Amino acid sequence: MENNVLSALETNWLSLLISAVLLGLLYWLARKRIGFGTRVLLALGLGLGAGLLFNQLQLETEGVSLIGSIYINFIRMIVIPLVFVLVINSIISITNLGYLRKLSVKTIGWFLGTTGVAAIIGLLVALALNPGADFEASPPSNYEARSVPSFFQVILDQVPSNPINEAAQGKVVPVLIFALFLAVAIVKVGTKNPDSVQPVKAFIQSATEVLHQVVKFVLRFTPYGVYALIAVMASKYGWETLEPLALLILVSYIALILHFVFVFGGLVTFVAKVNPLKFLKKAYPTIAVAFTTRSSYATLPINLEVITKRLRVSPAIASFVAPLGASMNFNGCGGVWPAVVSVFVAEVYSIPLTITDYVLIVLISIISSIGVAGVPGPASISTTVVLTAVGLPLEGIALVVAVEALIDMGRTAVNATGTTVTALLVADSEGEFDRESFNRGEEDELELNPV
Repeated sequence: MENNVLSALETNWLSLLISAVLLGLLYWLARKRIGFGTRVLLALGLGLGAGLLFNQLQLETEGVSLIGSIYINFIRMIVIPLVFVLVINSIISITNLGYLRKLSVKTIGWFLGTTGVAAIIGLLVALALNPGADFEASPPSNYEARSVPSFFQVILDQVPSNPINEAAQGKVVPVLIFALFLAVAIVKVGTKNPDSVQPVKAFIQSATEVLHQVVKFVLRFTPYGVYALIAVMASKYGWETLEPLALLILVSYIALILHFVFVFGGLVTFVAKVNPLKFLKKAYPTIAVAFTTRSSYATLPINLEVITKRLRVSPAIASFVAPLGASMNFNGCGGVWPAVVSVFVAEVYSIPLTITDYVLIVLISIISSIGVAGVPGPASISTTVVLTAVGLPLEGIALVVAVEALIDMGRTAVNATGTTVTALLVADSEGEFDRESFNRGEEDELELNPV
């Protein structure tokens, strides 16, 4: 079957019909009360299989893509109000501002420390496997290098000036900062006159409960959105696209997996003293959704549910760490990826790198992960900053554009998992982790079956 036999409209309907059958299967499993995480993983597998079939049959997937886009729009719909309310609610439950400062230092410290380690792993794997060896440099003709805003301009752009307008534009970091100011003000006023802030606290707590219910409504669409997103991705990329950069993809995923297994696994095992396999079992809904959506913000709602209901971390810690992590925890995008691309570009253009360059790559990766918080496409910006700092040609970024979306799936999964791990570490250090419930295997079902 080829496109000259069936029109584009007909192939769209055919791919949509096949998808409707598979989505119906997922709905039937939901009615049978099959676990949410199981259905997400099954959706991932079905989407991959269907996408490869669509690619072989040369079917258009515009209709299937619509399903995924609707799901992403639903997620975007709730992210801004969720971040705003959760940050305030988590902080007003902390009456000690010194404790709040301690939480901030621990959280950001883990974010930046693990990003630095991720960059080192990316460097070592790339140097060992030489992803740019024998690669012929041929930047796409339509490639335009992204302008790199100065560090100071990036900081200024994140300072809220009109929170309502910035919320309407989907700018999460300014909204988060405004929420921090409001929350600290509520705590400060409450220490002097508790009755005056009681109505505000009651409203925020009530809004939090209502938004949690909205989140449950939206997340019920997750298996269907996951199916559609992965099916379109698998359909889009054929072997002709991947073959020249197969080694780069392999190197990237090896580095990401090593970071996931040894860094995250080591922290969970030796710092939090938790069984890593049990942690993985409980956290895999977050990993699957992050892998599919390629968005830490889109993963935020499910990550909050996982951290509190499956990992048994207190809501106060989860509500503080998770939104912050979605904004500035870039182990994959800001750590592994810039390091791998730097080595790749240096090899392609035969530019030798020194020990000083390697140290600079790691340090700039850590610094840029702070500076690009809230900037669209943080991986591209971080990589651009690192390449510029080391003196490598920015044209090299164009060489990896064709497969970046595929690698971004793994990068985002590592980012989101890093936030989950950090929430566990911070909660454990503060006595906000219910270890007994975790070890007994107690976990609330996410209640995401259709009614």
